[in-house]
Amino acid sequence: MNIAIVDDNPINLIVIEKILMSAGYDSFWKFASAGDLLDRLQEHAETGSIPVDLILMDMMMPELDGIEACRRIQQNERLKDIPVIIVTAVGDSIKLAEALEAGASDYVMKPINKVELIARIRAALRLKYEKDWHKEYETRLRGELELAKQVQSSVLSPPLHREQLDIRAAYYPSSELAGDLYAWYRIDDDRYGVILLDMMGHGISSSLVCMFISSVMQDTIIRFVSPEFVIAELNRYMNQLNRKKPSVNYYFTAIYLLIDTKHKKVEYVNAGHPPGLLFEEGQSPILLNQGSCAVGFFDQMDIVSSSFTYERPIRIALYTDGLLESIPLPDNHPDEVPEYDVLAGRLCDSISQEQDPGVLVDKLLPAQAWEEQSDDICMVLIRAT
Repeated sequence: MNIAIVDDNPINLIVIEKILMSAGYDSFWKFASAGDLLDRLQEHAETGSIPVDLILMDMMMPELDGIEACRRIQQNERLKDIPVIIVTAVGDSIKLAEALEAGASDYVMKPINKVELIARIRAALRLKYEKDWHKEYETRLRGELELAKQVQSSVLSPPLHREQLDIRAAYYPSSELAGDLYAWYRIDDDRYGVILLDMMGHGISSSLVCMFISSVMQDTIIRFVSPEFVIAELNRYMNQLNRKKPSVNYYFTAIYLLIDTKHKKVEYVNAGHPPGLLFEEGQSPILLNQGSCAVGFFDQMDIVSSSFTYERPIRIALYTDGLLESIPLPDNHPDEVPEYDVLAGRLCDSISQEQDPGVLVDKLLPAQAWEEQSDDICMVLIRAT
């Protein structure tokens, strides 16, 4: 415990020191000017150590008064959490208010009342300890969140580049931990399972549920293969989770594709997810919007898979609603045309011309979209020949 005492009157320094010592405080810095205090604090701040827990500062001093000293302390990010108690003989309420606005946490009037001074010191130190504890906790939490983010990123599938199949993704979480997940797995020489899902909510709870699903994803896709069976099995896992905590019903939307490059066939189920888009040369884009409700809503689901074959190269775009909601509407958007149709049209035009999902997302979204981003943004582009 170290307390700094600042007063241009040496008698006041001695009086305050004796009061503090009688209360059990025995470590002090004593300064005759606020400038000397600031110089000393700055020296320590540059080394990363702040050896002062509290400052008792006279208000009226030559050259640099206590109010201006408080302002300068507040301007330093490393010093601003040190509590400052103004000790003054000035009873001007305007001056006292100015001191508090400048950053002082409290004040004591001269002549000093010993009981009052000690009480205000203890109150200020309790508040500082609370702030220090929260800062330490937040620092530790940020470290843990960063580790969790790295773990979460590690389960995302890397780009796949094969002669007959190319899969890439662009992912922009809205916070440290995200609720979107994409993955693709090789089932055999010719077939791949590809999934993109969007978990309800944001933050720690949704990311933990997302990680739970990712832990069973590969086994589920490789064992069950068929889209309707894969979605049904994931629904079973979600229901197991929901039964453990019935007060919160977790769910996610998803689109799962089974791509067979040998037979040039794609099967899919869309479980309440934004429609995927399939492009085949010379054909109109196909909406991948058939399947079921979101995963986790009901114990049993009515699931309908759809399929199509292709002869020429195809491109498939999967995305989460965070992308669609971030695309700005044109100024001349007609009221009678649904917003979704306008946004989907812009998405179709852009996807047909761009192969890199990261470049595509950058083209679709204006700079302010990133500043206002409130949801995870994810896009997966698939090319099959």
